[in-house]
Formats: sequence, C-alpha cells, structure tokens
Amino acid sequence: MESIRLPARSPNLNAFAERFVRSIKAECLDHLILVGEGSLRRAVEEFCIHYHQERNHQGLENKLIEADFGVSESVDRCTAQLRCRERVGGLLRYYHREAA
Repeated sequence: MESIRLPARSPNLNAFAERFVRSIKAECLDHLILVGEGSLRRAVEEFCIHYHQERNHQGLENKLIEADFGVSESVDRCTAQLRCRERVGGLLRYYHREAA
C-alpha cells in the first residue's frame, strides 16, 4: 500500500476519515471530561470497538462492519433474552439477543 500526500485544507479529499472524526467527537468525546492522554486513549479505543463491532451503519444496510461471533443473527427474536452491552461508562450502548 502506498500513501498519497493530500493538499493542505482539502477535507473533501478524505471524506471517510473526516466523517469518522465527526462521529467520534459527536457520539463520545463531546460528552466526556478527559483527564490526560490515558483517558483519551481508553475512550477512543472503546469507541473504535463499538464503531466496528456493535454500531449499525446505514450505508451497509444497517449491518455491522465486523460481525461479533457471540451474537447470532439466526436467534429467535420472540423468545431470546434481550441484553445490553455498555461502553465508556454507559455512554455507548449496544442491545442484542443472546444465542441459546
């Protein structure tokens, strides 16, 4: 893979990265008081896990980027127990039905 240097002040050339930065700021960082680099790194790491494994994406027909093998899509929606997984102190929540 070869990196390409972009011109300065051209956010439209890197729209995917710009959108990710906007998402992490709006959904996570704007709601936290961070004390030092360590807490920032933990918050970003938790958000990245949530973003890739638990958050639905409209551009992917509301599917996950990386499927979590602990959650089955073939679970009976009526009888399976609904569970909630929380990240960043309850700021990010993911609801799923557990496999039997």
